Amino acid sequence: MSFDKNSVKFNILSGTSMACPHVTAAAAFIKSFHPDWSPSAIKSALMTTAWEFKASLSPQAEFAYGSGHIDPVKALNPGLVYETSFQEYLKTWCNFTNANCTAKLSPKEINYPSMAVRVEVGVAVSESFPRTLTNVGARSTYVASIEGGTSKLRFKVDPNTLRFTKRNQKKNFVVTVKGSKMKASTINSASLVWTDGVHRVRSPIVVYTRNDGKRASVGNLLCVGNGSRLWPESACVSVRATVVTL
Repeated sequence: MSFDKNSVKFNILSGTSMACPHVTAAAAFIKSFHPDWSPSAIKSALMTTAWEFKASLSPQAEFAYGSGHIDPVKALNPGLVYETSFQEYLKTWCNFTNANCTAKLSPKEINYPSMAVRVEVGVAVSESFPRTLTNVGARSTYVASIEGGTSKLRFKVDPNTLRFTKRNQKKNFVVTVKGSKMKASTINSASLVWTDGVHRVRSPIVVYTRNDGKRASVGNLLCVGNGSRLWPESACVSVRATVVTL
């Protein structure tokens, strides 16, 4: 408008609000190549092919930058995806309501492309995450490895080799995390990586404690950060799928 003297030809904005339209466009881009993919498959492809950020970037680690910086072109060919059904979300929701549900699902059991658990302060860590991978590429054999992490945590992937003989084939595995006692306001993270020599399917694993030492729910809920302390419940929604900077 001619009377608006505050207008500029361009601007630069950052944060989750600006990341949303960029990620939406990336999802639409992937959908145009794979019209049969579900929203969860697209989200998984974006998350597991994202560029990993260094923990030194933020003291809140994955709570600040999620799975990393998206690579839409790489996400077109992720190799494997984590499919999450509506029923899984519904059964997980039942854990947080008084609804009369016929079945419930622990948050850490939902087939999500990341894994996170909040543990008690001063108690030895012993948690497991069951997952299912779907092959969206050619027949191949994937081998699991754990990258990063700390000597305080031990990881086991069972089985650690998955052989896919056809497209859309599904394979199950379980990640078990064990470790020593953790202090309050602690974050320990690592990455589970499945690779067949061509594809690299990475999932963040985060084990953390509250700042007040109280026990809370476990699962894949990660706080969105916003410079908050560890970790007010109001800020905890879900692991960030991508970064723009997200």
